[in-house]
Amino acid sequence: MDAFDPQLRARYQDRLAELNLEHRDLDAAIHRLVQDPWHDQLLVKRLKRRKLLLKDQIAIISRQLDPDVPA
Repeated sequence: MDAFDPQLRARYQDRLAELNLEHRDLDAAIHRLVQDPWHDQLLVKRLKRRKLLLKDQIAIISRQLDPDVPA
C-alpha cells in the first residue's frame, strides 16, 4: 500500500475496525450459543468459519497497514 495516501490508509483502518468489531461480536455469539446444551451445532460451525474468515481478513489488512520492513 502506498504510505503517502492518507485517504486509502484511513479506509483500511476503518475497515479493520469494522472487522474487529464483527469478530468480537461473533465470538460473543458463539460463546452464548455453546452455553445451551441443545445448541445448533451447524450454526456454531458456520459462525466459527465466518470468524476464521474475519481473522484472515484482519491479518491481511493489518499487514497492508504495517508491512514488514527487511532489516
